[in-house]
Amino acid sequence: MSQQRGLGRSVHLFRSFLVEQTEPDRFYGDLAEDSVDTVADHMSLDGRIVLDVGAGPHQFADTFRARGARYVAIDHDPTVSSVADGGLTGSALALPVADGAADVVFSSNLLEHVPHFAPVADELLRVTRPGGVLYLSYTNWWSPWGAHEASPWHWLGAGYAARRYERRHGHPPKNRLGESLYRVSVAEGLAWARNRQDVDILGARPRYLPDAARHVLAVPGLRELVTWNLLLILRRRDDSLTTAPATGGTR
Repeated sequence: MSQQRGLGRSVHLFRSFLVEQTEPDRFYGDLAEDSVDTVADHMSLDGRIVLDVGAGPHQFADTFRARGARYVAIDHDPTVSSVADGGLTGSALALPVADGAADVVFSSNLLEHVPHFAPVADELLRVTRPGGVLYLSYTNWWSPWGAHEASPWHWLGAGYAARRYERRHGHPPKNRLGESLYRVSVAEGLAWARNRQDVDILGARPRYLPDAARHVLAVPGLRELVTWNLLLILRRRDDSLTTAPATGGTR
């Protein structure tokens, strides 16, 4: 049964977030533990094949493996630590993996870095086995962290945010709108999940906020400002015979 996540857990994560640059092992370790706990609410990980697409730091690999998972990382960058340690290199639009190969497909903070949400989400679902779990998490553009390191100044315009960052730091931000960062909304992710006929939505909520904050997703506009990061946990249906077209529309 899923555990209820309250305010104390959110405070702990946000405190870790504040030291991301100075204590990355602490931040990514806390985030990996929290993320793997969430996956484990819905499926035992012992002996399961976990495919981490858009793979992150080694803490995710370490934590999944500590739970007994057969962890495989995929990223377009072969120098990513979890890929360099025996992972795969490939595009999220054409994963070098067979249909239904993974028990769990895990994607954390990838979808804001691809030009089109739906084709990548479709590909992640393709490699999830029937009965398997798909974990999707991404930062929506209008959240306080939508422009990543240039946030929250993107609320005054993406160009202004990038220029301000460069003036202050002497170099442009790593994440630039239209190059390595794209506008994706909460509404787009919810619509994609709801329009699929081959998934059950196990969870939909702001990733870092208490579980009770899931109700904000019912309020257009407000959800785009306060969600920070949308988490979707889906189960691919065993009895699916058809796949809904990927429209990428909004609700």
